[in-house]
Amino acid sequence: MAPRGSEVPGAGPPPYHSAFTTAPLAMAVVDPEGLVVSANDTFGTLLGTDPAALAGCAAADLVDLASDARTWQAYREVLSGAQSRLRCTRRLKRPDGQSLWAQVTVAPLAGDAPGLLLSVADISARRELQAKLRHLQMHDPVTRLPNRALFFERLSAALEPESYEGGTGRIGLCHLDLDGFKAVNDTLGHRVGDRLLAGVAERLTRCAEQAARTRTGTPLVARLGGDEFALLVEDSTGTDQLAELAEAVRGALREPFDLAGRRVSVTASIGVVERHAAGTTPTGLVQAADTTLYWAKADGRDRWTLFDPERNAHRMTRQALASTLRAAIDRGEFALEYQPLVGMEDGRLRGVEALIRWNHPQFGLLAPNRFITLAEEDGSIVPLGRWVLRTACAQARRWQLDHPGEPPIFVSVNVAVRQVWDSDLVADVARTLTETGLAPELLQLELTESAVMGSAGRPLQTLKALSDMGVHIAIDDFGTGYSNLAYLSRLPVSVLKLDGSFVRGFQYDARGAERDADRTSPADEVIVEAMVQLAHKLGLTVTAECVETSDQATRLRRIGCDTGQGWLYSRPVPPDRISELLVQPAAGRP
Repeated sequence: MAPRGSEVPGAGPPPYHSAFTTAPLAMAVVDPEGLVVSANDTFGTLLGTDPAALAGCAAADLVDLASDARTWQAYREVLSGAQSRLRCTRRLKRPDGQSLWAQVTVAPLAGDAPGLLLSVADISARRELQAKLRHLQMHDPVTRLPNRALFFERLSAALEPESYEGGTGRIGLCHLDLDGFKAVNDTLGHRVGDRLLAGVAERLTRCAEQAARTRTGTPLVARLGGDEFALLVEDSTGTDQLAELAEAVRGALREPFDLAGRRVSVTASIGVVERHAAGTTPTGLVQAADTTLYWAKADGRDRWTLFDPERNAHRMTRQALASTLRAAIDRGEFALEYQPLVGMEDGRLRGVEALIRWNHPQFGLLAPNRFITLAEEDGSIVPLGRWVLRTACAQARRWQLDHPGEPPIFVSVNVAVRQVWDSDLVADVARTLTETGLAPELLQLELTESAVMGSAGRPLQTLKALSDMGVHIAIDDFGTGYSNLAYLSRLPVSVLKLDGSFVRGFQYDARGAERDADRTSPADEVIVEAMVQLAHKLGLTVTAECVETSDQATRLRRIGCDTGQGWLYSRPVPPDRISELLVQPAAGRP
């Protein structure tokens, strides 16, 4: 075979025998049975043996082709002619105990000659260079910790079933962020900032090593970017283990750092997640940890916070609502209910407050506290507010036409501050009143106390224009904000709606029975009475919110409240129920 002259009696060596023998590439000729026929000097040098001694040896054993089933099968197919070539990388051991990385190639001999040519290239230097390059690529140059890419590689491997089966089957992650790191960079410079990051990395590594003394395995410490770090705990034993690690990290980082003669103090906020590895994805675990880190920041920093599925579900629900809010307006998913406003003296229905509800296809009926803030944040409160205004005014006019023999009732609509700034509220109201035919005096607009008190510029001009139009302006939840009654004389306000916290202070009975310890002081009654008297002197009417008992109604009526609103009279109800109340005295009349 490859010198080929040795196999054919009387024939001289082939022309390439000299090249084969002196070639710098290690080569051997293998017969169809897989045995070495001859090997060149380079092959012998590579394996640290006499090449002549290799004749008759199984080639697969010399270059470790039988160590894994896939390579062995491919080699057998090349021997049989079913496959044309095999190329693989092997780690070979020399007789002197040294090892090398080799690229092994097996291919048929040229022409019709039977057998194979086995060639082996020493790629140890290349592998070493590749390893160095990979280390540089997968490690952070500032802290020398694994970087984000290597972290996700390790995390993905840890979440493979074969990795966690046989262990606890759980995984944990501490995701931390330095509090105030930007200030260090801005005031002391990025060089000091990098030294701080390196110091943090050393302390995190020490915490991981100390944790390994009492637990199985050392947590992986990685820098994810910026001032964000992670500690990955494979085969975790539960939340207690992660809590101990997070507390140890928090304590270690609170000790001041000595950086080139400067003492720098930092703290860390840490998000902690611990769960079953089965069903967990790398992205899902990191997102949960990132969310929990945000909670730790929001809750005050310098703390660790454990992932809470319920809190996360609320956050996800909030995001889902925000993303569909505008489209829900177009789809007609909103509806109005109306809560009666009742005269305190005669118990008759004087007006209603329009309260919006969202019939969400996934989450069911939602009260306004679930979505109004979202609408204000993304600006959808403007089109939503227009819909509420138009729907409420149309309904009030319909009641008026359906019950011509009854005194018409007014409708009160809540207005957000953003509606005043981001839309032409005066034009919207004028157009709505014209289209629905409702008289301006039958519309009341409610704004919060903090929005009205101190109004200047455009908000004040808007309120005055609406008042001049004949629309009533009411301050909602009065008493919880500025409470500057004197300022009211300069505002076009006609109604004060007392916050329910004052009304709840009237829960003791009218005969002065002993109060429960958890009930508000009767001083609330003195305060409310003073506010009512001053409001009346300013020409304002007063509505008491959250009236729930007849005792409350009696006291509120005695101190001069004009109208009441609350469950004593009615909960928010659909429009047809208001039609019934129009011809009946409301509940709670004296």
